[in-house]
Amino acid sequence: MTIRIVTDSTCDLPKEWIEELDIEVVPLSITVDGQTYLDGIDITKSEFLEKLINSKELPKSSQPAIGVFQEVYSRLANEHEDTQIISIHLTEGMSGTYQTAQLASTMVDANVTVINSSFISHALGFQVLEAARWAKEDKSVEEIVAHLESIKESSSLYLMVDTLEYLAKGGRIGKGKALLGSLLKIKPIASLADGVYTPVEKVRTHLQMIKLLTKKFEEDTLEKGKQAKAVAIAHIGAEPLAHKLKESIDKISNLSSNILITETSPIISTHTGPGAIALMYYTE
Repeated sequence: MTIRIVTDSTCDLPKEWIEELDIEVVPLSITVDGQTYLDGIDITKSEFLEKLINSKELPKSSQPAIGVFQEVYSRLANEHEDTQIISIHLTEGMSGTYQTAQLASTMVDANVTVINSSFISHALGFQVLEAARWAKEDKSVEEIVAHLESIKESSSLYLMVDTLEYLAKGGRIGKGKALLGSLLKIKPIASLADGVYTPVEKVRTHLQMIKLLTKKFEEDTLEKGKQAKAVAIAHIGAEPLAHKLKESIDKISNLSSNILITETSPIISTHTGPGAIALMYYTE
C-alpha cells in the first residue's frame, strides 16, 4: 500500500522538506490590483509583501478550484494500484479549501481521506510533516489519522497583529475601532480556538508580546510537565522580531536549533498585514 500526502500552500513548510517527503502541495491563489497569482508559484513571499504594502485595495485570496483537487487525486491514485491519499488543509473556519477538497474526493475514483487541520501555517505543517513521516514508515491510514488528531489537540497558535489596518480592510473589525486602536498603539493577540480567530489579549509593545507568548509557552509545557515536540515562528516582514521571540523561548526550553523561523504565506499575510508574527507549537 502506498500513502500519499496532499496539503495546501498555507502550510509554510520549507520546499526542501516538501521535496524530501514527497508532499503534494495545492496552491491557493491571490489577486492583487487585478492580477492573480498562484501562491508560492507565480509570486514569492517577499514580492507579495511589497505588493501588499503598495496595493490600492486589499488583496483577495481564493481557494483552489474543485477541478484542481480532482486532477491531483486522480493523478496520485493512478501512480500505484493501491494508493491511498490523506489530504490535510487549513482550518475551515478561515477558508472553503477543506470543503472543496472534501467534495472533490467524492468525485474521483480514488481512496481519499480529507482532514480539517483546524490550523494555518506551521500548525497545519506539523500535521502534514508527521503524516508524511508516518506514511514513509508504512503506518496505516487509520494510524496516521489518529496521530494527527492527537497533534491537533495538543497544538497551540498565537498570532500578534502589528497594525489594525488590514483587519479593518478585511472587515474583521470596524474602521472606527481600528483608528482608535492604532492611536492607542494596540497590538491584538489571538489564538485559533477550534479553528476560529479568537482574541486573547492586547499589548502595546513588542516586548509585552514576547513576554506574553513566552509565558503561554511556559504554561503549556513546563508547568504541565510536557515537552514541545515542534516549535515554529512565522512572520510577515518581521524577521528581527521573530529572532527575539525565538531567543526568549529558547531561554526556557533549550530548543533553539529546533525552532523554525519562516515568512508566512501571502494568503495569511493578506489578513494580518506587515509586522505580524505567530508562535506555534505542539506538546506531548
